[in-house]
Amino acid sequence: MRTARAVVSTLSIGVLAACAGASGNFTPVSAYQEPAGTPTTGYVIQPGDVLQVRVFNQPDMSAKAKVRDDGKISIPFLNDVVAAGFTPNALAAQLQQRLKEFINAPVVTISLEEARPFSVSVLGEVNKPGVYAVPLGSGVLQALAAAGGFTQYAARDRIFVVRETPQRARIRFQFDELTQAEGKAANFHLRAGDTVVVE
Repeated sequence: MRTARAVVSTLSIGVLAACAGASGNFTPVSAYQEPAGTPTTGYVIQPGDVLQVRVFNQPDMSAKAKVRDDGKISIPFLNDVVAAGFTPNALAAQLQQRLKEFINAPVVTISLEEARPFSVSVLGEVNKPGVYAVPLGSGVLQALAAAGGFTQYAARDRIFVVRETPQRARIRFQFDELTQAEGKAANFHLRAGDTVVVE
């Protein structure tokens, strides 16, 4: 436990030092734009996801499958198929091609039944700094709740998301914006590897 706390403390110091060094260097969430070249092709399948594979009019070829750690799923007639790294549509097209060996004009649809949680770090003036697994589609409020909310010293208008890819960005949020039902702050989705810092 002491080792885990030491790691979190070291991580906190490093991130906060980086933020302090870039004082004033941030983008308000209302002005944040995804960098050019950011993939917009949809969700990319990863190990731990649960997929529903449906072959039209072929219930024996359909299956519900969990993506294993090796990135593969087991499908009737095709056995092990690599799924990780593909979008559901790209994987469906690949399966349609392979199933032509067994049936004429197969129609395959793939839906994401359950997405694997991903991890974000929550640091600074929160009650339980650390790394938390959050579900796909989570926003800043969910991450703050996982970390036990603010300490009494937190500046509620200085909440930042530090994002490293596809290029480094430091995005500023205000708590009042996050609690509104609409707007960029309320609709902002965290990604794997993001760090939430409360000053």
